[in-house]
Amino acid sequence: MNPASPTTGRAPRRRRSANRVPITVYVALGAMVFFSVFPLYWMFVVATTDSATATSLPPHVLPGGNFLHLANLVFETVPFVQALVNSVIISTTIGVGQAVLCALAGFAFAKLQFPGRNTLFLIVVLTMTVPAQLAIIPQYLIMSQLDWVDTLQAVIVPGLVTAFGIFWMRQHMVGTLNDELMHAARVDGATTWQIFWRIAFPLVRPAAFVLGLFGFVNAWNDFLWPFIVLKSPEQYTAQIAIKALQNNRDIDLGLAMSGSFLATLPLLVLFVFVGRRLVQGIMEGAFKG
Repeated sequence: MNPASPTTGRAPRRRRSANRVPITVYVALGAMVFFSVFPLYWMFVVATTDSATATSLPPHVLPGGNFLHLANLVFETVPFVQALVNSVIISTTIGVGQAVLCALAGFAFAKLQFPGRNTLFLIVVLTMTVPAQLAIIPQYLIMSQLDWVDTLQAVIVPGLVTAFGIFWMRQHMVGTLNDELMHAARVDGATTWQIFWRIAFPLVRPAAFVLGLFGFVNAWNDFLWPFIVLKSPEQYTAQIAIKALQNNRDIDLGLAMSGSFLATLPLLVLFVFVGRRLVQGIMEGAFKG
C-alpha cells in the first residue's frame, strides 16, 4: 500500500497543473479590456477638463474637476433632458417591439404552414444584404406621405421589425419548440395565438430579451435616420442633441465629450443591471445552435 500512496498524492497536482490557464491568456484578455475601456475613459477625461486636453502633448490621463460646469453648459445649450426622454421612449418601444413582433414572425416562418413561406423567408434574409442607406429616400417619402416627419413615430415604426430579428427568432423557434407540443396544445383547443403567447414565446424569452436589448442599444445610438427625419429641437434624440452642441465653424471638444458621456451613461447603467442576462441569453443561443 505504501508505494501506491505517493502516486495517489501526485495525481491531483498533475491535474491542477494541466488545467492551469497560461499567463498569455490573461495578458491577451487584459489588453482587450484596456483597448475596449480606454476610449470611454478618455472621453470622460476630456469631459472633465477642456478641449486642450485632447490635443496636448504629453496627454493628460487624469480626470479634471470641470465636469459639472460642462454638464450645465450642455443642458443650457440644447434641451438635453427632453432629448434623453425621447431616446428612452424610442429605444424602449423599438426594443420591446422587436422582441415581440420578430418573435411572431419567427414563429410563423418556423412552425406555420402557408403558401410561399420559404420564398418569403428567403426574401427577408436577402434584405439583410441591402445597405440601410439605400432605404432612406423611399422611407422618407413614406413618412412624408403619412405626415409623420418631425414626429417620434417616424423613428419608431421603421425600427419595430428587422430582418435579422426575424431570422434570429426563427432559428430559435426551430430549435426550441417541438411540433408534438404544438399538436398537443391544438388537441386541447388552443388557438395559434395562445400557442405562441403561452408556449412558444416563454420558451424563447431569453433570445427575445437579447434581441430586444440589441434593438434598444442600436436605436439609442442611431444618428443618421433621426437626424434626417426630426427637425424640431423638442423632438431631438440624444445623438442629435450632441450634434447640436457643435458650432458650424469650431467644435468644443470638452462640451461635446460631456454630452457624449451623459448620453452613454444610461447604457452603462443598463448594462450593469442586465449584462449577466445578456451574456446568458447569448450563450444559450450559441449552445442551442
